[in-house]
Amino acid sequence: MGRFSFLQRGNLADHACHVSLAAYTPAIALEGLLTGIDNVRHDVFLSPRFTDLARQHLSALIVKYGAVQEILATAEPSFRVPSVMSPAAAERARLRPADPGEFKRLLAELQVAALNRAKTESSISVDLVARMAIIKFLRAELAAQFAQVLERCRARLKGYEGPRASQPPVLRMRERLLQLQVGKKAVLRKVGQELFQTLREVEKETLARLRRSLFGEPAAVYDLFVNRLLFAEDGRDDFLNAEHYIMLGNRDRDPDHLGAIRRVAHAFLRALNPRGGEDEAGLDALLNAPENAHELTAGGIPEDTGPKGKAQRALLSVWVDMLEHEGAMENVIAAYEVVPLLPQYSPPINAQQLKNALISRAEFKRVEGLLEEQGKLSSENLRAAGRRVGACRGPERAKVAARFLRDFMTYHRDLRRLEALNSALDTVNVITNEKLRELSAVNNTLYEFLLPEEQKPAEDKVVRHVVIKADIRDSTTLIRTLLERGLNPASQFSLNFYEPVNKLLDVFGASKMFIEGDALILAVFEREGEPPFSVGRSCVLAREILGVVHAYNEHSRRAGLPGLELGIGISYQDSPPLYLMDGSSRIMISKALNESDRLSSCSKTARRYLPENATPFNVYTFQTVDDADTGGNPDEFLVRYNIGGIHITEQAFDKLQQEISLEPQDAELRTLWEREPVRLFSGVVPVASGGFHKLIVREGRVPHVNARGFSLKQWTDRRYYEVCTSPAIYALVERTVAHSAVVP
Repeated sequence: MGRFSFLQRGNLADHACHVSLAAYTPAIALEGLLTGIDNVRHDVFLSPRFTDLARQHLSALIVKYGAVQEILATAEPSFRVPSVMSPAAAERARLRPADPGEFKRLLAELQVAALNRAKTESSISVDLVARMAIIKFLRAELAAQFAQVLERCRARLKGYEGPRASQPPVLRMRERLLQLQVGKKAVLRKVGQELFQTLREVEKETLARLRRSLFGEPAAVYDLFVNRLLFAEDGRDDFLNAEHYIMLGNRDRDPDHLGAIRRVAHAFLRALNPRGGEDEAGLDALLNAPENAHELTAGGIPEDTGPKGKAQRALLSVWVDMLEHEGAMENVIAAYEVVPLLPQYSPPINAQQLKNALISRAEFKRVEGLLEEQGKLSSENLRAAGRRVGACRGPERAKVAARFLRDFMTYHRDLRRLEALNSALDTVNVITNEKLRELSAVNNTLYEFLLPEEQKPAEDKVVRHVVIKADIRDSTTLIRTLLERGLNPASQFSLNFYEPVNKLLDVFGASKMFIEGDALILAVFEREGEPPFSVGRSCVLAREILGVVHAYNEHSRRAGLPGLELGIGISYQDSPPLYLMDGSSRIMISKALNESDRLSSCSKTARRYLPENATPFNVYTFQTVDDADTGGNPDEFLVRYNIGGIHITEQAFDKLQQEISLEPQDAELRTLWEREPVRLFSGVVPVASGGFHKLIVREGRVPHVNARGFSLKQWTDRRYYEVCTSPAIYALVERTVAHSAVVP
């Protein structure tokens, strides 16, 4: 133990058995990617429109936080075009103000395009390399655009040389330019934090849900891209740390220096496991899990009862003693007290000097003298903070120590995340030179991420398709009732069913094939190069169509009219459809047409024996003939029930599993024969409009039943699939998302 030999290691280990600690080591692994033209790094080319707008956006932020708007109020003729910008892009940057909303929108679109490509190629590494390239580009441009703004300001002021140089406005602008140069670190910090905020909002609002939809639960690696230290130089910025973590000392001799506190924390954690806690990497992994701080110290207020509470109280006492022994406790208290003082005193007072003034009388006198020289700043708030530091004793001191452990672990984790990301960024080559781009593309080593409008128009080639058949039943009764009342059936159907459905087609990328009697037949085509969500979007569209019918039936019920009954069948075919030509009209030929027709139907026998709304499900399939009697085609002898339901083929379900991540969940629910095990699959489907829709699919087993009475004989090995529409099922899945099956 060395310096901390006063610890009773055995006793501390006894207390440690009552707490459970997590471990975390951040890392990025890019697997299966090709190396670029230098045979070392991965070549990435980012959207020209995005990069042009990003440069413009960064320049505007630097002007804003550098407060040099007055200097650049007019267009300066000597403004030089950056070598990485085209003349047209530079002209747009000069004449058009940056739009933060547009930057955020393009950032989201570019990352969505990367995620879709990663899904198409079944490689999450494709998305990771795109995210890394964006961050590397923004970092490089942050420094480049600061230099550009500085040069533009100098060029602008150069025009005021001569007699006008001593005029007050010119002197004021020269002062602002000097402040920009001196305050470079502060300006870059503010711009970096705004960039981080935008990245985090895009992640939260769009990317996290889409990634979960495509790949399931998000990998921990994505936490590295929402790190507050992302744009901080070496991750050690006093103001940033003070506001969001803890401001540690900068000098090696400071008792609260990063290295010193890490040694104390390692010794503390090592004492918890004296037999196997000597490994530095293992201790580091424990420090990277901030939740361990609360597990060890209970936030500074452990309970007095129970073994765990007593253990936490003992561990907290040891942690406080170790900080006191290191001489760091006063610095820690001062680091929290200095935070509200920074906006008032720094600048002109250095943040570290201000913190030291709260614990050192000599340093306080020195800072007080500097404030007197300024003439405008009172030292009263500084004195009050110093008194609070001196008065922090007993339980309050323990709370500060517990808070410090949590904040230090959070900072340590984010610092390690930054180091892991920086190491990985060395493997990415963001290409901005057109010749290098062409060379890498020719050698098929270029990862190119473009906005949708920049991508080369692909051939309108259909590679797969889905057919949706909505079978409207007994519409003749409704038509007769309408006519008897002197109402127009055509306008009634058109306004309340067909028109609302037509409005849904563009949202889900569907096409109306034809209306066949009382049936509406739609198709969703999956084209080459497009995001492969044909089955998922078809299922969501089918749910929306049922919603239209429910709304129509509610309106009809209030008017005393019979409602519509609908059954929907969805069939997927892993090939394009064929067509017959009837003059200038095309007639689609597809196996999926016949399959969707069968799935949307409802047997009269099944209707007779199955009570409507008896279960939360709307689709059932039965076998009434023995396998030996089917003549080799058992599907032709299946009896189907579909009232207000969505029945999909097994091939469609398999394709849906490829499109999105489906989480299985087993439950015991009331169906036709009392309670039985039911397997549900839940996922989220992204639609063309940018929204997300929850989807739950039930996997049902086909029962062998008696033809008369539909009594159960035995269960077969066959499966059928229903897209659930009951709100109760969606509520059930939400309630049990973190638990095992719950009986409703």
